Amino acid sequence: MSTTTTEDTGRFAWFRSLGQKGRRAFIGAFGGYGLDSYDYWVLPLSLVAITGYFGLTKAEAGLLGTSTLLMSAIGGAVAGVMADRFGRSKTLIITVAAYAFFTVLCGFATSYETLLVFRALQGLGFGGEWAAGAILVAEYCKPKYRGRTVAFIQSAWAVGWGLAVLINTLVASLADPAWSWRIMFWTGALPAILIFYVRRNVDDAPEAKAHANQKGTFPKIFQGKTLKTTLFAALLATGVQGGYYTLATWLPAFLQTGRKLTIIGTGGYLAFLITGAWIGYVCGGYLTDYLGRKKTFVLFATASALLIVAYTQIPNGANTLVMFLGFPLGFCMSAIFSGFGSYLSELYPTHLRGTGQGFTYNFGRAFGAVFPGLVGFMADRLGIGGAMLFGAAAYGIAVVALIWLPETVNKELE
Repeated sequence: MSTTTTEDTGRFAWFRSLGQKGRRAFIGAFGGYGLDSYDYWVLPLSLVAITGYFGLTKAEAGLLGTSTLLMSAIGGAVAGVMADRFGRSKTLIITVAAYAFFTVLCGFATSYETLLVFRALQGLGFGGEWAAGAILVAEYCKPKYRGRTVAFIQSAWAVGWGLAVLINTLVASLADPAWSWRIMFWTGALPAILIFYVRRNVDDAPEAKAHANQKGTFPKIFQGKTLKTTLFAALLATGVQGGYYTLATWLPAFLQTGRKLTIIGTGGYLAFLITGAWIGYVCGGYLTDYLGRKKTFVLFATASALLIVAYTQIPNGANTLVMFLGFPLGFCMSAIFSGFGSYLSELYPTHLRGTGQGFTYNFGRAFGAVFPGLVGFMADRLGIGGAMLFGAAAYGIAVVALIWLPETVNKELE
């Protein structure tokens, strides 16, 4: 007598295949990244109010965003090593606590310099959370589902972004601008609630525990064949994040100053962008499993660059077109991130996965931060919309880097 097992091919087979522990890890990582996004977006959404309150130049305002990304590179690289040495779930707790704590402190800043320091320190946790959470879930996944599963973690960014826009619109309509930006930073304490869930329910995958005696270090990701992988993966991350954070930092200010929208009006335009972003994260995850990692990166890098040009160069008086164009822009600029968690996890062996992924992704944040900073310095000469074209150029760097990187779709983790 023989028995046959029918493979689960349902719509959410990717989620059921994680098992109970994997699903708990998914919830913890999804919440961590969503709230990470919320705390990040507090600054761009409040940038006009902060600029007015402290009397900042555009260059000084741009430096607030750049400093966050630069420090996130340090935080992400360190968190990657911690994930290899102390475990993924423990590192997730530490990074969530760090970005929540420093976000709240930003609300108490009494000067531009104090805000700059607190916001930079917030970047330590902001950079580290993604590496820990993405690896934690990737190691529970079946190879054929890894792209879409980790992409759903990535989609939490749009959820946190949407929540930040909603709360910011509410706060801005009720509070004086001198206080609204402080209140937004204080709401950054929300992620602390997630720590209790992760501590009680989330554990590392058995594969990670089996390699617990092998410790990842920075020198190891710059040796032998791994050196080439590290260099070009870091260049890929630089291009993608240079383009994305140009938009993330300056888009609300572009809509308010370039398009003359109110904060409430800006929220309506961002709703189109955010809706497209969430759908992009999810669809990009499926595409990265079907088309492969590299083709998906090239497709959305090209589309994102073209859409940035179109979005920022639409003539005055065509604001309705700008609003609707936000949907495909949000879709493409987010879909390109869907493959990062799975791709970087597949490029490195288990004992170097945290270190390699943490370093390359956050190296990209650090050097990608040059682009929003450059926009700030060039905005007075070119206008915010004209200066944002540097973000389109960044996506070209990502396409070039892919020439020297392998395809990893359906690869078993080593």
